[in-house]
Amino acid sequence: YEKRDLRLDFRRLEATRAGRPVSLTPTEFRILRTLARRAGQVVTIEELVEEVWGKVSLTDRVVYTHINNIRNKIEPRPRKPRFIVGVRGVGYRMEA
Repeated sequence: YEKRDLRLDFRRLEATRAGRPVSLTPTEFRILRTLARRAGQVVTIEELVEEVWGKVSLTDRVVYTHINNIRNKIEPRPRKPRFIVGVRGVGYRMEA
């Protein structure tokens, strides 16, 4: 996935933003891979949980916390995200 100044290499588990390395956890990479595969489409919270964690019961708060951590690492202005956009009451969309 490559968009603007964000580059994600899922095979090598490497991320850079503005040419600088970004340290992401394996779970954060799985979340980003799930969103990037469907860039431009909304991925529901339930779909994210199943893709990333499997068939377990997690609260929306767990997903929100991970998304927030990812935004703090990859977004130039995390409070005004341009890569991972929330769709209220549904899930998230990675900009294509």
